[in-house]
Amino acid sequence: MIKTKAINLSFILAAATLLIAVILPAVRVEALSSSSLLLSDPRPSQTSNYTFSTSGLTTATTINCMQLDIGTSSDGSGDAGLDLSGISLVSQTIPSSGTWADASVDGTTDQLRATSAGGATPNATGNVVWGGIVNGATAGTTYYGVFETFSNTDCSTGGPVDSATVAFIYKDGELVQLTVDPTLTFTCAGVASGQPINGATTNTTSVGSGIDFGNITSATKGVSAHDLQVSTNATGGYTLYTRHTGALSNGTDNIDWSGGGSNASPTSFPAAGTEAWGYTTDDNALLTGTADRFTSPANQWAKFETSNEIVGDSASATSGTETTRVGHQVGISATTPAGTYQTTVVYTVASTY
Repeated sequence: MIKTKAINLSFILAAATLLIAVILPAVRVEALSSSSLLLSDPRPSQTSNYTFSTSGLTTATTINCMQLDIGTSSDGSGDAGLDLSGISLVSQTIPSSGTWADASVDGTTDQLRATSAGGATPNATGNVVWGGIVNGATAGTTYYGVFETFSNTDCSTGGPVDSATVAFIYKDGELVQLTVDPTLTFTCAGVASGQPINGATTNTTSVGSGIDFGNITSATKGVSAHDLQVSTNATGGYTLYTRHTGALSNGTDNIDWSGGGSNASPTSFPAAGTEAWGYTTDDNALLTGTADRFTSPANQWAKFETSNEIVGDSASATSGTETTRVGHQVGISATTPAGTYQTTVVYTVASTY
C-alpha cells in the first residue's frame, strides 16, 4: 500500500508540471497604455493617414515588425473594407532607429505593417504613421485596430511583444456654407478749382450733384471734374460709363462739339473761341480699346454722346474704394447766343459678379 501511494504521487506531480508548462505563454505580452488611432480624414472612402500612438512599450526587446490589424471585431478579424493598394509608411518613432518599410497585407485581413530585417529596440513612447489608405465605405460603424509588435518580420512567430486595441468610426463630413451678398457702393464727389485732371487744370469747382460753369467767355474755356468712387466685391470688377441727355441747350440754341474726338479716339480739346463740350478721364488702363488712349498723350478729350461711353473700369473686386477722375470742358465762340445752357450728365456703374 505504501509503495502504491508513492507511485501515484509521482504521477500526479508529473501531470501538474506538464499542465503548468502548457498554460504558461512563451512570451509575455505587455498591455500598452494611452493608445490612440488618429485618421487625417475619417470620411468613408477617402484617402487618409492612420497614426497610431502609444506608450508603455517594452524597451528591452528588439522588434522587427509593427502591425495594426483593422477589423470589425475587437480581435482585428472581419473585413473593414480598406484599400491598401496605395499604402506607404510615412514615419515612425516607436523605434527611433533601424530601416523600416511598409509590408501591409490588403484584402479581408486589412493589416497595416512596418517591418525591419535588422530590427530595433522601441522607445517607451512613440507613434507610427501609414499613409495612402482608402477608408472603408461605411459610416457610423465601430471598427477596431489591434496594434502588436513582434520580434520577427513575419509578424506572427513567437507571438506579440506588446499589444493594444483601439476603436474608431468613419464619419461623414458636415456641410458648412454661407452666403456673401454682392456689394457695390458708388458716389460722385465734387472737385475744387485748381485741381489736375489729365493734363488740364480745373477752373470751376464742382459738387457731387452737378457743375455750374457760371459766366464764361469765348476767351476762357470752363474746366471742371468729378471724382467717381467705387467699391465692390464683384469678382469680375466693374465698368464706369458717362453720357449726357443731350447737347448743352438754351431753347433751340445748342453748344456741341462738331466733329470732335470720340471715346475710341480722343483728341485735344479745341482752342478757346470754339464751341465744344466734352469729357476726359484719368484712367490709363481701360480694358477696352487702347488702354491709355485718354492719358497718352495727356489731355485728350471726347465729345459727349447720348449713349454710354466707358471712362473707368477694373477687372476684379476692389480691396477698398477706387477713384476715377472724369473731367468736363466747355468752350463757346464769340457768336454763341446769350442765355443759360443746360444738360444732364449721367454716370453709370455696372459690376460683374
